[in-house]
Amino acid sequence: QVQLVESGGGSSQAGGSLRLSCAAYGLTQLSSCMGWFRQAPGKERERVARLDTDGSTTYADSVKGRFTISKDNSKNTLYLQMSSLKPEDTAMYYCASGPPRYGVGCDGNYNYWGQGTQVTVSS
Repeated sequence: QVQLVESGGGSSQAGGSLRLSCAAYGLTQLSSCMGWFRQAPGKERERVARLDTDGSTTYADSVKGRFTISKDNSKNTLYLQMSSLKPEDTAMYYCASGPPRYGVGCDGNYNYWGQGTQVTVSS
């Protein structure tokens, strides 16, 4: 059974930093497409960053240059390092995982989701 468990959320002042972690159980991150999403109250869920099986990364324009997605295969853990935080980064953050499609690779679709961790940034 696949389980994703996020941690590391909390409160920060604007300009601060937080690091989110996502521990994966029941799957090998090395062979999985991984991503971080967020959803603020009253807003649609948006993808913040993705890490594909070939090591390539993609970021939302709103976080580019401030957030970094990475993974530690030895710990089977995905990370999101967030710096220069802004009040608009306030949201519930979720990690997600899915298998690459045969012949295509990672296509931005994910099968498994964590329960989320709250990030609140004050001005």
